[in-house]
Amino acid sequence: MQNGNGSSEKSRERVVVFDTTLRDGEQAAGVCFSKRAKVEIAGLLDAMGVDVIEAGFPAASSGEHEAVRAVAESVKRATVCGLSRALPAEIDTTWFALRRARRPRLHVFLSSSEIHLAHQLRRGADEVVEMASKAVAHARTYTDDVEFSAMDATRAEPELIARLARAAIAAGATTINLPDTVGCARPEQVAAMFAEVRRRVPEIEAVVASFHGQDDLGMATANSLAAIAAGARQVELAVNGLGERAGNTAFEEVVMALRVHGPALGVETGVDTCGIWGVSQAVARHSGFAIPPNKAIVGGNAFRHASGIHQDGVLKRRETYEAIDPAEIGHPVGTQIVLGKLSGRAGFASRVQALELGLDGAALERAFARFQAIADGCGEVSDDELVRLCREPVAEAASEART
Repeated sequence: MQNGNGSSEKSRERVVVFDTTLRDGEQAAGVCFSKRAKVEIAGLLDAMGVDVIEAGFPAASSGEHEAVRAVAESVKRATVCGLSRALPAEIDTTWFALRRARRPRLHVFLSSSEIHLAHQLRRGADEVVEMASKAVAHARTYTDDVEFSAMDATRAEPELIARLARAAIAAGATTINLPDTVGCARPEQVAAMFAEVRRRVPEIEAVVASFHGQDDLGMATANSLAAIAAGARQVELAVNGLGERAGNTAFEEVVMALRVHGPALGVETGVDTCGIWGVSQAVARHSGFAIPPNKAIVGGNAFRHASGIHQDGVLKRRETYEAIDPAEIGHPVGTQIVLGKLSGRAGFASRVQALELGLDGAALERAFARFQAIADGCGEVSDDELVRLCREPVAEAASEART
């Protein structure tokens, strides 16, 4: 078996990559994916080897139902998942949208925290456990791939989480998802939650334990890695971190973190990371959400170097200041030297050479002095400006020679 780093180490366990860009990602305020957009994004994810694609929430509207159905019919390899509340009629509707998928999954969820049970669901713990059992059993009449999510698990009582997990597994659930729905947990809390549920519910070892994180406190990626270290073997992610409020756990961050740290964690994914840049751009285009320049992995500045010290380092050896090779994510340009007031001679000379301006020795020094004077007052010196300032000293030298 090939792992995320392309090696053939058989000792690593597989982490299921569950992408929810088309469902929870679309819950980002202002985002509305068309059916065509969902099919396109799903196709890119499928081609990358993503294991599960959550296509949407079919009961939300007729248009959403049709979009999920289109994704289910178009995806060639991945499992296609639809989300449903723990209501029989809604599970029926969700299945109808998924039924032509090659690998369908029904995903049923219920609240689990005290605040959700008291103020939103308005049900007691015993009633919720019974609802979970019946919903999963109903879903199992359609497919043997059923996921149960205990919403707001990180704020729930461990005893109730254990009861819900036990009931869902007994009813036939094959994946138990414990979400940090409000994005408020710390990594050590997430790890402790998984350790506790594994202690209380030994039967969970026979199914897949999953984690879904939100990024409200900026810890979604760290929390996902903590869950994996504690035994979770599915992570739920969204491209570009798109999603409700501050967003979901970023697909590109976790996948690449597992590529780098997989050997230490003893895990791997089956994702072809070379598709990350392309799917990131597609999601940005269809969502209308621009990717911040400083966004990890896929931001415009992720592989751009402006400091002279950093430029000197990456020119000598890329790994001195880059944790990953941009080629690994399919980056179309790769490592870039950005010339500005913090750039040194090494970076300047490298860009001059790349532009084939033919300067060296004293001419290069004169051009560098002119560059520094210009760069001190702006953020970035463009290639056009660089060409101009490098050619002007040459013209001046020729004029002096004629006189």
